[in-house]
Amino acid sequence: MRLRAPTRFAGPLGVPGDKSISHRVVLFSAIAAGTTTIANLNRGADVQASLNAVRVLGARVDQDGVLVRVTGVARLRDPAQPIDCANSGTTMRVLAGALAGRVNAVLDGDASLRARPMERVAEPLRAMGADVRCSERGTAPIVFTPSQKQLRGITYELPIASAQVKTAVLLAGLRAKGATAVISPSHSRDHSELMLSAMGAAVDVDGLRTTVRPAQLHALDGYAVPGDVSAAAYFIAAATALPGSRISVLATGINPTRSAALDVMRDMGAHISIRNLSVQHGEPVADIEVSSASPLRNVELDPARVANVIDEIPLLCALAATANGSFTVRDAAELRTKESDRIRSTIELLRAFGVSVNELPDGIAVRGGRPLRPPLAISTGGDHRIGLTAAVLAAAARAPLVIEDADCIATSFPDFERAWHAAFAKEPASA
Repeated sequence: MRLRAPTRFAGPLGVPGDKSISHRVVLFSAIAAGTTTIANLNRGADVQASLNAVRVLGARVDQDGVLVRVTGVARLRDPAQPIDCANSGTTMRVLAGALAGRVNAVLDGDASLRARPMERVAEPLRAMGADVRCSERGTAPIVFTPSQKQLRGITYELPIASAQVKTAVLLAGLRAKGATAVISPSHSRDHSELMLSAMGAAVDVDGLRTTVRPAQLHALDGYAVPGDVSAAAYFIAAATALPGSRISVLATGINPTRSAALDVMRDMGAHISIRNLSVQHGEPVADIEVSSASPLRNVELDPARVANVIDEIPLLCALAATANGSFTVRDAAELRTKESDRIRSTIELLRAFGVSVNELPDGIAVRGGRPLRPPLAISTGGDHRIGLTAAVLAAAARAPLVIEDADCIATSFPDFERAWHAAFAKEPASA
């Protein structure tokens, strides 16, 4: 991927449908009664893995231009072959809750996904009575065998805040005897709770405790996936760091459990405002207006915010490199189990741009305020968020950049290069 040097970012723009919500509406609709029509579904490779998985399990998927229709099945069928989750941890972990106790199936994925921890989702499902087995290393492939008895509801305390594991346990709880409760050590994204409620489940949220009771999900008349705030964040950070920029990111999800990165940017001095707020199936959606801000000031990231900014930490570190002072992230060891060891890969990326940064056992310490020294090229190492963060660093330096191994960016942001260049403001004719 070859990115040109921008002058500034300007104008209205849209971003792909929210990836987390897209996974959930596909997977939940596959086990719901009826047909859900979905608009603005994320077209990336990760969500495609979820679509492929539900087809294999017997759900009907029809695509008609910009709309996708998913018709659920009362009884999932046993797949003849392992279900390929590709690189999508969300597909694997969330689907595990739908499969537990119901089918003979194997969930597998690529080499990167096979290195990620899956015992964390298998353990609570076994406690509910499901026959779920991981590899000896606690990773994929995950093997499912039907249970002879109905699953039983449990109260499960998550050792680490995880929306994916929480969702898997709640999905299994829809078919369990009695109530199922998940207690999280801190707040995590709540798309599942909102969507399950919209589809007819009895969901009760009391602080960090979420409870569900047995229920049949029902298809939604129509579901418009809001724009992905995690994708928007790269444009927001670039516009913040590049003088003269002013953009509006349209119809974007601003769920408080997902938009905490915007709050951190505001704390650093970013000019971010919300316009045209509405609520769709419980999800807040709005236009996000941004203008460049200087000078930015660094802050220490509150550990209580980490779970809700975990995907944006590399990006926040990049923005911190352009700000005055120090930016410190702690209690973020979960970053080491993503598509890459994101603590290590973020540090390597920042150092490639001449940033002063130190590695912590569970985080990163960035010293900002020095001029960036952009390289000619970087490699993503197969991690899409590292590639997207590199684009922001190059924009802040007003430099061109070649991103090697860029195919992975399509997992979350299809057609990123075109969208990035389209957002560049054109110089006046007299310039």
